[in-house]
Parts: sequence; C-alpha cells; structure tokens
Amino acid sequence: MNSNCSMMNDTDSLQGTHAKAKVNTAQGRYITRFALPIYGEDGEIDRYNVFWIEVLIRQEEDGRKYLYDLVNIKKETSTPLES
Repeated sequence: MNSNCSMMNDTDSLQGTHAKAKVNTAQGRYITRFALPIYGEDGEIDRYNVFWIEVLIRQEEDGRKYLYDLVNIKKETSTPLES
C-alpha cells in the first residue's frame, strides 16, 4: 500500500473529537473552488463540474507554511460552467 492511500484512509476515518482536534491544529483555513472538465465522446470539453474545497494550512514557528489537509469537498449544485 502506498503512503498516499494510507493518509487518505486515515483522514476519511477521523470522526468526532479526533476530526475536530485535527482541524484545530491547522493555523489557516481557506475556501476555494476548482473545476474539472467533462469531455464528450468527440474528445472536446462539454462542460465543467465545479467543486468547493476547504484547504487547511499549517504554519511552522519559522514562518514556513505547509498544506495540511483538504476537507469538505462539495460539488457545486448550480449549473456547471460552459466551455
């Protein structure tokens, strides 16, 4: 099993107090959006699916910032962006 898969399983299994503690250790929280293209049978982009995501950033004492976690990923329910 690769380490990335293990980390995802660890994050997915956190619930309740443990999940809250993990979120509280992060120093910064940012909400952003990203879009993934949906291709048609002709290979051209038909539309985009848009997602909201919360990004948790940890800041070390030396000022360096590190991506801590990606949580609360939700697909936008409005009409997807047209290409």
